[in-house]
Amino acid sequence: MDRRDFLAISGVGLAGLIFPYSRAIAAEELVSGLDIAIKKAIADAALQAATDAGASYCDVRIGRYLQQFVITREDKVQNVVNTESTGVGIRVIANGAWGFAATRDLSTAGVAAAARQAAAIAKANSSLQDKPVQLAPVKGVGEVSWKAPIKKNSMEVPLKEKVDLLLGVNAAAVKAGADFVNSTLFLVNEQKYFASTDGSYIDQDVHRIWAPFTVTAVDKASGKFRTRDGLSAPMGMGYEYLDGGGKKYVSPNGVINYGDRYDMLEDAVAAAKQAREKLTAPSVKPGKYDLVLDPTNLYLTIHENVGHPLELDRVLGYEANYAGTSFATLDKRENKFQYGSGIVNLFADKVQEGSLGAVGYDDEGVKCKKWDLVKDGILVNYQAIRDQAHIIGETESHGCCYADSWSSVQFQRMANVSLAPGKTPLSVDAMIKDVEKGIYIVGDGSFSIDQQRYNAQFGGQLFYEIENGKITRMLEDVAYQIRTPEFWNACSAICDESDYRLGGSFFDGKGQPGQISAVSHGASTTRFDGMNVINTARNIG
Repeated sequence: MDRRDFLAISGVGLAGLIFPYSRAIAAEELVSGLDIAIKKAIADAALQAATDAGASYCDVRIGRYLQQFVITREDKVQNVVNTESTGVGIRVIANGAWGFAATRDLSTAGVAAAARQAAAIAKANSSLQDKPVQLAPVKGVGEVSWKAPIKKNSMEVPLKEKVDLLLGVNAAAVKAGADFVNSTLFLVNEQKYFASTDGSYIDQDVHRIWAPFTVTAVDKASGKFRTRDGLSAPMGMGYEYLDGGGKKYVSPNGVINYGDRYDMLEDAVAAAKQAREKLTAPSVKPGKYDLVLDPTNLYLTIHENVGHPLELDRVLGYEANYAGTSFATLDKRENKFQYGSGIVNLFADKVQEGSLGAVGYDDEGVKCKKWDLVKDGILVNYQAIRDQAHIIGETESHGCCYADSWSSVQFQRMANVSLAPGKTPLSVDAMIKDVEKGIYIVGDGSFSIDQQRYNAQFGGQLFYEIENGKITRMLEDVAYQIRTPEFWNACSAICDESDYRLGGSFFDGKGQPGQISAVSHGASTTRFDGMNVINTARNIG
């Protein structure tokens, strides 16, 4: 899904819906969301129709998905995109096989027809299936609800306030030395209702926000240019994330990073100055360096060489066409594979407040939780959903099933995967003082990774040379090359929990047809010894 390519979906049919009480539904009421009793009536109609059609299991997802994107450049608004999509996705097991159908028709007749279609598809699929689907048990939870603990609903903030923020950010960046600047707000609200034959009726309200920008500084004499992207993290929060305040993380050389609040204007001014400083920064000399990676950089490495390779469907080869499978095969867990050094503890977490992936229940009705993936450097687990849990000898799902729309079938997606902070007190200053020859890297950049998630290369936004325990100067053209287990086994120090922050991916793609999800990755500043650094500007032709 391209972030600039969205379809506005409108119109939902309610004719024929059997309400538990008699009253008319106005168009304005539909726009504000369906009443909980109406959603339950819709779900019950689908569950009954699926059961009558021979399904041994059925789940129903009624979804209303709101998105707003505000896109600006310098003193102009380039685009404002608003989308709203509402419908029902119905998944069943019949004759031991999965079937799925979806509809925009929210009448009882419409959802019943979709449920029967899903059952027919499942029965057709069963003729091609060697073994029946084996679901880990889930106890129904009855009627429950979960809401992201936001303080300010982004969808209710006036558009003018959002535009004024972005144009103010752009103006401040230009005044500070930027030649070009573009800034964007991505705002998402997922209103999801889940029901199943297990006896669950789960209503959830999920919010996400991201405020990225890019500033560009140009040397007009040479035509050379450099950019610096914003250092905000996408978050599972409301508009309060942009209120400023909160804890700031200031590096030994004065680079400011942000926690649960973001000062976009302050970051844009710093970005303009740093982009211009990049124009005169010396190019890195290739070689071996100790790397000190800020969480704004390390989150992406975690995402690519821990999060994705430990998705069980990728490990099993079920997910291969979209970005490959995984080197972390099942035998490695059986043989206690040394994924990293003894201080490396990596975990999956679907409940961390403020994270992109935080929900109360996943899209299979499984209560979400936190679990270990790598413990004291040893690979101990993967990310699994209900029909995968038995493959790794577990009796329950990890609760990491997700679909990006009511019209998409849910499947295994990455949880928030994070590196646990160090257990002993350690600041960034103290970590750097122990480095003789290194590079301190802030922000994420371009990257590449192979089809097994084993060999990779990562860039960044800001690079600073470390000599004899001190940051000396800015560098340019830096990228580090790694092999996943060698990289994590080279981890020699992790700052403590006072430095722990979230980064994340707002548009993480997977599957065919492709789906998008959002996921956070936490870390403290971390040191990796003897990493190979290349010069990305080097001409070998």
